[in-house]
Amino acid sequence: MISRRNIRVKVMQTIYTAATLETDVKPAQAEKILQQHFDETRSLLIYMTWFLTEVTRYAEAHSHHKASKHLPTTADLNVNTKIAGNELLWKLLEDPAFKEQLAIEKPELKADKELIRKTYIQLSETPEYKAYISNNSREKTEEKKIIEFILNDLMLANDVFVSHIEENFTNWDDDGEMVVQLLAGYLQKPGSYNFKELMSKDKEIFARTLLQTVLEKNEHLQTLIIPKLKNWDPERIALLDMIMMKMGVAEFLYFETIPPKVTINEYIDLAKDYSTQQSGQFVNGILDNIHKELVQQGKMQKVDYKKA
Repeated sequence: MISRRNIRVKVMQTIYTAATLETDVKPAQAEKILQQHFDETRSLLIYMTWFLTEVTRYAEAHSHHKASKHLPTTADLNVNTKIAGNELLWKLLEDPAFKEQLAIEKPELKADKELIRKTYIQLSETPEYKAYISNNSREKTEEKKIIEFILNDLMLANDVFVSHIEENFTNWDDDGEMVVQLLAGYLQKPGSYNFKELMSKDKEIFARTLLQTVLEKNEHLQTLIIPKLKNWDPERIALLDMIMMKMGVAEFLYFETIPPKVTINEYIDLAKDYSTQQSGQFVNGILDNIHKELVQQGKMQKVDYKKA
C-alpha cells in the first residue's frame, strides 16, 4: 500500500539522519530509524480514521447534551442520531485490525475534542447532512457518501483540521496525500487492511535493501559521483542532493527490476520537492551522465550489492 516513492523518501530521510548524527550509525540503528518512519505513516492513518469515526459518532453525545438541558425544547429532545448507526461507520469500528491498532496507538491522547464537536456541528448544518437524515432507510451508497463527505469536505478542506494534523504529525507533508488515498481505499473495503503490514513483502525488502546498499557501498558510490561534479566542490553540494544521487546510482547497479529511466525520474522529482530549486536539474544531469558511462563501460549488469 505504501508507494515506492514514499519508501525512497523515508530511506532518504533515514540516511540524512545517520549522516548528521555525531556518532556513527550502525546498520541495525539505521533500520530502526527507518522503521520509525514507517510507524509514523501508520499512526497518521489510524488517527485520521479514528477522527473520522469520532465526528460521525458525535451525534449521540450531541443528542445527550441537548436532552440534558435544564429546560430542553422539543427539538432538543429529538436530535436525529441516524448517522451514529451508519453501517460503514460500524464496519470500521468492528474491524479487529483497526480495534487492535486503536489500543496500541491511543489516538485519543492526541485528540482535539472541541474540534471534533465543531466538525460535527458544521456537518449538522449542511444540506448534505439534512438530506441524509431525512431519509429513514439505510442505503449502502448513501451511507458511504456521507462518510466521504465528512472526510473530504469537513476535514481535509478545513484549514483548522489540517493545522491540527500538522501539529501532531511531522510526516503530514510527506505522507498526507498517500494516507488520504489509503483511507479512501479503506472506506471502499473496510476490514481489508492489515495495519501491521502497510507494505508488501517485496516493498519491505526494497526499502531495507536500498538503505543497506547506500550505507555499505557509500565509498564506492562516491567514487562514481565525484568525478562527474566537474567544477562543483563535493563539500559544498547539498547533503540531500548527494544522498539522492547515491541512492540513484545504487539503484542503477544493484536493483535489476528497476529501469534506470524510472530511477532518474524518481530522483528528479524528489530533488525538486525536498532540496533546492536547482536540484532537480542538477541531480538529473549527474545521474544521466553516470548511467551513460556505466552503459558504455558495460557495467550495468545489476547484481546483489552483497555479492558486488
